[in-house]
Amino acid sequence: MTFLDALAEQRWDDHRFYHHSRMNQSLHLVSAVSFLCAYLLLFVDPASAALIAWLFAMPSRQIGHFFFEPRGYDTANRATHEFKEAVKVGYNLRRKVVLQSVWLLSPLLLVIDPSLWGLFTPHTTWLAFVRHVALMWLSIGIGAVIVRSVQLFFVRDVQAGLVWATKILTDPFHDILLYYKAPLYLLRGERIDPIVSHDAA
Repeated sequence: MTFLDALAEQRWDDHRFYHHSRMNQSLHLVSAVSFLCAYLLLFVDPASAALIAWLFAMPSRQIGHFFFEPRGYDTANRATHEFKEAVKVGYNLRRKVVLQSVWLLSPLLLVIDPSLWGLFTPHTTWLAFVRHVALMWLSIGIGAVIVRSVQLFFVRDVQAGLVWATKILTDPFHDILLYYKAPLYLLRGERIDPIVSHDAA
């Protein structure tokens, strides 16, 4: 399988397994637009980019998965929720809980040591504290992509890890193309995407 074929397969599996809910799709649209704003800011103000990514883009994305995506048997794909969690290439719900916990608890490190063991000049204002937290969050985000990609090198193969990293970085663009109509369908009362699921429960 070529790199582009593998990327298309990962994208399709992600869509058909994990994006049945129109609310989840709509929240992914919000997340995608937020991530694009963060991408643009990354080259100008990395701290502000990280704040947008972690305070707007990531929460909207994960709320859709945790609270709106169906957990029952997937009749369209003939798969249980447990099976899909076990075969997920990227971060399944359990891994996401770990990642979100690291994100939420990380500011405590600056309370313990404001210099973060010599990486920062100790903050003297709340604004400086927020910027240091944001830079930590940026590092966590980059680290999360690198760590999972390298894990995939060993549990699958190098191409799978590189394909997944490419998918994650380009998801905002792809999600906008895929889900830009989701809010309209939701307003029409369609809770579940009929293309990916025949189960309206």
